[in-house]
Amino acid sequence: MVSNHGYVPLDSEIDSIVLGRDTRSSVEEKLGSPTTLGTLGDDTIYYVASRFERVGPFAPNEIERRVVAISFNSLDVVSNVEEFGLEEGRVVALSRRVTDTGLSDVGLIQQLFGNLGNIQPGALVDG
Repeated sequence: MVSNHGYVPLDSEIDSIVLGRDTRSSVEEKLGSPTTLGTLGDDTIYYVASRFERVGPFAPNEIERRVVAISFNSLDVVSNVEEFGLEEGRVVALSRRVTDTGLSDVGLIQQLFGNLGNIQPGALVDG
């Protein structure tokens, strides 16, 4: 049995975000509410989705995770759009559109991927 958790917008929706023009409010209008916010301030929003596979009575196994990080400058205008995934258990950048030096909140990306395999089965039951 395979189940999906979280939300990442479609590639076409992500591609509609224009660096240097879209704002936080226009991004949320186009993509919906983010999964989480950055930890070093409020300058990055994240959309996170995971796919789990469960075989019989065994604990679910996470087989895919995707994170889209959208960063904003001090005027709340989009400065970065980055997408991360897992490749053989390692975090890799899948795509990157950047107008500055990159995410200042890399620690959260590591945390979002760091719990791979540490999901409690009870957390997957919809209540």
